[in-house]
Order: sequence, then structure tokens, then C-alpha cells
Amino acid sequence: MPANEPDAIDWRLTTWEGSRREQMRRWAALPLERIILAIEEMEELAEHLRHGDDKSRSADTG
Repeated sequence: MPANEPDAIDWRLTTWEGSRREQMRRWAALPLERIILAIEEMEELAEHLRHGDDKSRSADTG
């Protein structure tokens, strides 16, 4: 199957190592501004999840 067909599958990407390599390739292709924005969004999500865990614990003990 030619690589330019939409149904073509690159089977090298179906392994854990291949998937990780593809993630790194896509991340490296992003402009710096998008990388910084993504890191900031991940930080906000982590804070939200951290505080959400605190609220659920206090509701369980209350």
C-alpha cells in the first residue's frame, strides 16, 4: 500500500518505543510558543487535579 494513502499504517509506530519516538517527533516540531503554552496548561491541570484530591479527602472525613 503506498504511504500517501490514508489507510496506510506505519507499523513501526505501533510499538511502545515507536509511539514514544513519534510523540517526541511531534513535540519537537511545535513552535516554542506552543510548547510553553502546553506546559502551562499541563501545570494548571496538575494543580486542579491536586486540589480536587484534597477536596474529596476532606469530604470523606467530614
